[in-house]
Amino acid sequence: MKVDLHTHILPASWPNLRERYGYGGFIQLEHHCEGKARMMKDDVFFREIDSNCWSPESRLKEMDKTGVTVQVLSTVPVMFSYWAEPKDTVDLSQILNNDLAASVKSHPHRFVGLGTLPMQAPELAVEELRRCRNELGFPGVQIGSHINQWNLDSPELYPVFSAAEESECCIFVHPWDMEQSGRMKKYWLPWLVGMPAETTTAMCAMIFGGVLERFPRLKVCFAHGGGAFPFTVGRIEHGFNVRPDLCATDNNISPRQYLGQIYTDSLVHDKRALELLTDVIGKNRVILGSDYPFPLGEHHPGQLIESMPNFTQDLKDQLLWSNAFEFLGLDPKDYLPKITNGKH
Repeated sequence: MKVDLHTHILPASWPNLRERYGYGGFIQLEHHCEGKARMMKDDVFFREIDSNCWSPESRLKEMDKTGVTVQVLSTVPVMFSYWAEPKDTVDLSQILNNDLAASVKSHPHRFVGLGTLPMQAPELAVEELRRCRNELGFPGVQIGSHINQWNLDSPELYPVFSAAEESECCIFVHPWDMEQSGRMKKYWLPWLVGMPAETTTAMCAMIFGGVLERFPRLKVCFAHGGGAFPFTVGRIEHGFNVRPDLCATDNNISPRQYLGQIYTDSLVHDKRALELLTDVIGKNRVILGSDYPFPLGEHHPGQLIESMPNFTQDLKDQLLWSNAFEFLGLDPKDYLPKITNGKH
């Protein structure tokens, strides 16, 4: 059994957002041939995608090939649109969340949904979070590593975290909106370097800012193996100790004390990095995540975990599926493979 926490999906189509809202900057899909589409930001090419990014049937075929029992679906981060007018981001969030709910409903034993929220307007985000949880049945939401100029320690976001804790709604934090100009323009550096830095910044903000102390029952998982955090936690803790005047201004508890409370996915692409990740974050706090269906992800989800020579089968099972169910607050019995003639 495998549960892939980190996968992305889009609707097959959605309204022309420039016409709908009266201004540009949004992503649209341009289906230019069978099974292929261009993601366009206004008239500028952003990314080419295949049908597995919008078709549940396409991804089910690939899930069966790679032995993935359940995918946890979330939108592509470029769709967050936190920069837009709040009422428009609410509308777009509902378009995305309703489509995602339809995909889950079509295959309820294979898909789980994480909603998206208008985080730049916390009161509206709370309303959509509750709708996702209570009406659409999602166990959690996906949010960005920052919200425009707010890091995740901003008090403006406390109502969202409070509502998530109260609703037992888990939060998956995904890096986005990395610097892409100047020195970062070449070599795909925003994705190779910027994303790990974004994730680390989000983790430090929530720890140093006391968010995890203020909301102790909040379940938060950080994408891409926690970025650079597992490797730099010693440096982060040392800075906290030697410059408390700079690091301990909002929370006087050592960053290391939160290890065992926070979650990360397993997406590190390296055996030694995965060993370090499980040692630092905790064997019960690392969850299979592949970033399906994008090229920087793990193309055969769970293969790295399965290849680990020093991991027991019990540990592999934790990473491959049981930690995911614990994080999501779901019962594995509801998602056990339904076998018919040897197939799901």
